Amino acid sequence: MKKMILFAAAFFSLLSASAQLSKADLRNLDAYFAEALIEWNVPGMAVAIVQDGQVIFEKGYGLKDVNTAEAVDANTLFAVASNTKSMTAAALAILVDEKKIGWDDKVQKYLPWFELYDPYVSDNLTIRDLLCHRSGLATFSGDLIWYGSDHSREEVLRRARHLEPKYGFREHYGYQNIMFLAAGEIIPVVTGQSWEDFVSERILTPLKMDNTLYSIKQFKAETNLAAPHNEVNGNNVAIEWVNWDNIAPAGAMISSVHDWSKWIEVQLGKGVYQGDTLWSSAQSHEMWSVQTPEAVSQGSLDLWPTQTFKGYGLGWELMNMHGSKVVAHGGGYDGMISRTVMVPGMKAGIVVLTNSLTSLSYAATYKWLDVLHGIDKGEDWSSLFLDFSKSREENKTRQRAIAEEARVTGTSPSLDLEKYAGTYRDKIYGDLKIRVIGDQLAFQFVHTSLFRGSLRHWHYDTFQLNWGTQMMLPSGTVQFTLSPDATVKGVAIDVPNPDFDFTELNFEKVD
Repeated sequence: MKKMILFAAAFFSLLSASAQLSKADLRNLDAYFAEALIEWNVPGMAVAIVQDGQVIFEKGYGLKDVNTAEAVDANTLFAVASNTKSMTAAALAILVDEKKIGWDDKVQKYLPWFELYDPYVSDNLTIRDLLCHRSGLATFSGDLIWYGSDHSREEVLRRARHLEPKYGFREHYGYQNIMFLAAGEIIPVVTGQSWEDFVSERILTPLKMDNTLYSIKQFKAETNLAAPHNEVNGNNVAIEWVNWDNIAPAGAMISSVHDWSKWIEVQLGKGVYQGDTLWSSAQSHEMWSVQTPEAVSQGSLDLWPTQTFKGYGLGWELMNMHGSKVVAHGGGYDGMISRTVMVPGMKAGIVVLTNSLTSLSYAATYKWLDVLHGIDKGEDWSSLFLDFSKSREENKTRQRAIAEEARVTGTSPSLDLEKYAGTYRDKIYGDLKIRVIGDQLAFQFVHTSLFRGSLRHWHYDTFQLNWGTQMMLPSGTVQFTLSPDATVKGVAIDVPNPDFDFTELNFEKVD
């Protein structure tokens, strides 16, 4: 027995030692990050690394904005987007500790008007269900209700009842922003404070995260701010920030690596920061326990042979790598991608913020995981993910070529353009207006000012949708459907992209 104890002590001593990144490790990581930034053609990035309760590395790379050429530093603000979900979960954990709510309380106890696709689901949906992506809805289903729209938070939640499920209730993982909005809206019911005020008072202030914002309305002229960027024909183009206030509990936070490292510190401290307890270790355990398991695919095993499980907790992704439990989350915003990764057993964490839509933040964090575990010559994640990215772009090019080849030339619309103009209504989203401008059609999603542009005839009663604003979405198609009497019945919209499912909208002509 004594030998076993000594062996265990030696083992854990060795494990702890492997977590101590040396100055040489940090220099190597620094060089890797700088080179990867160039390889990915990303304007700017910031990185912070936490170890044993201290920030041991924080640095900015590249530019905040290609137009101003100002350098990124550790205090430059980026959208952390869905990393916000972990903060909403922690806010609710505080209320669980205070016995004001329970993880398994029914949502309708607090939001009696909130309904989903089935009365049984509406009646039995719990706070826990909201936070672990098992509502039965598909990943990103309903995001067109809130994205860039003028729908209030309550209106977004009320419209969610029209969303069709993809899976059975609690049957399968389906990443859901709207469910996190519902979770955040429980806070004002229980506390009398808005989500923003509660998070500011109970989390941001104790952590001294003075440079972290929850709305673009808080921007000032002197704000040290990165601009989001899209890549257009190989060139980075700065785009406008989009207001996410109506989905704030799921993704509105804006922060710097200097500030976000404090969030990593309190997480690794299991709710304790510099002697101040924000929530109990029991709640950290709950948030870091798998609530919704996910299958480890053969593709994942090929990339990460040491990964034997993965799933989602309460506001956190969970998996294992190199024998360690990994707690992580990503964030995707218009023109910005971020990543937070922690190894609690090694008291270590990293945050990577970027101002472009690439997988650079993932490559950087996997490199850090390898170095943290003493793997000096592991996979070149930057090159590997860059190859994947190039393959995806090549596939998109092939798909566009296939669509072009399938186009039937020499056709005309069935009706005069004026017959297609009018108001179209979808019960999930709301209204779409189409009108004639000159010799072509123009469209406007009534509740989303960003969603406007032109419709160019493609073939028959199908038109190519071209956006009139600079954003991350590609062009798509609008297909008009006609009734037997040759009047326009409705439109079906398809914009191929990984984030917003336009095909779940069914617009019918109402005038």
